[in-house]
Amino acid sequence: MIQLSLGNQHVKIEAGELLSYQVAGHEYMHQKGNPGWRNTDTEMFPIIGPTSDTNFQVETPKDIAIQDQHGLLRELSYELMSRTNTKASYHKKYEQRTPVTNSKYPEKSTAKMLYWTYDFEFEKQFELTEDGLTIHFTISGERDMPFMLGYHPAFNLVTQNPVILAEENAISLPQVLAVGNRAFKVIGYDELILKDKHELRIRTEGFGNFMLWTEVNNMICIEPITFYPYEVAQKQLHDGFQYLKEGSKTFKVHLSVNA
Repeated sequence: MIQLSLGNQHVKIEAGELLSYQVAGHEYMHQKGNPGWRNTDTEMFPIIGPTSDTNFQVETPKDIAIQDQHGLLRELSYELMSRTNTKASYHKKYEQRTPVTNSKYPEKSTAKMLYWTYDFEFEKQFELTEDGLTIHFTISGERDMPFMLGYHPAFNLVTQNPVILAEENAISLPQVLAVGNRAFKVIGYDELILKDKHELRIRTEGFGNFMLWTEVNNMICIEPITFYPYEVAQKQLHDGFQYLKEGSKTFKVHLSVNA
């Protein structure tokens, strides 16, 4: 367990997962064991979206890759690279075509092993500043590697009528619940505000979109994404790829509490 602190902000991280973000004693992250989801955060990479309709095959410029829903990055373990009182960096490394055991098999998937057709490295860094908590994601690999990236954090809800603001547009919890597993799309935004007991601002760089998901009224996942996958057929999922330039690319998610 890694703990970061700065003023009235306190962060807990375990194995690269953000378990807690507290400001002035208020917990903003969904807690494991509470109804809704078994995690607090994870990443979706190198694809976002389901693949079962195509027998888990995803087309890449090199060849067909085998990916389960939301990719294989979450099946790899983070290594702690460095830490201070306000910063912690984690790292994952993958060699192309290395088989990775799918944790969803056999209960939730028929794909036992997964693989990607490119080498990559993935760094996740947490940094506390006076302005809030910033999470940096840096993808490194072969030039023109295709990928999608999504960050999947779950936030704690304590009021009956929380609202997500996308500029002038207000999205209610019942609206998100009604969409179900496809997730509520919020396209073309770099910032959302979660209005619950307190206001949490989620500001991003590099993603450009969000999707919202929950099945309960005590938490909501507000997920920055590079591509919303549920408007294309699964066999066309490759239409959502970005391509890595200059060897690496960094994305950011910044959490801050409105006074």
